[in-house]
Amino acid sequence: MDVKVLKPARAKPAGASEKAAAKKAQKADTGKSSEMLALVLESLDEDKAEDVVSIDLTGKTPIADHMVVASGRSQRHVGAVADHLVRRLKEAGFGTSQVEGMKQGDWVLIDGGDVVIHVFRPEVREFYKLEKMWSADIPADQLAV
Repeated sequence: MDVKVLKPARAKPAGASEKAAAKKAQKADTGKSSEMLALVLESLDEDKAEDVVSIDLTGKTPIADHMVVASGRSQRHVGAVADHLVRRLKEAGFGTSQVEGMKQGDWVLIDGGDVVIHVFRPEVREFYKLEKMWSADIPADQLAV
């Protein structure tokens, strides 16, 4: 009969391996959200969205890493921009996004998980001033993309 003597492993601080795993996952998530953000900005540019603003939400809220706000020229343009973006996100492997407001076309919210996108008609965007609320402490030169 073989008997193996197991030496006790060196004690690690409580939660050390969980913290390391969380940091590794956070780095992977940051890369994923950066890829998604790049795709969103490229899609909005290709579809001629206007006044595109990207806001870094890291450390401000757990809902997302980035928020993108853009305008379309009309209800039809807002709907088309949003529809193309949702399809591109899905085709790129980011899954199915949650979408609100597509039928009305005044304000479409696309929740991609890591990136939240708002596409407005200009009048509606001016009324809500959403990017101003979320970027109150960010210098103006870092807002425009």
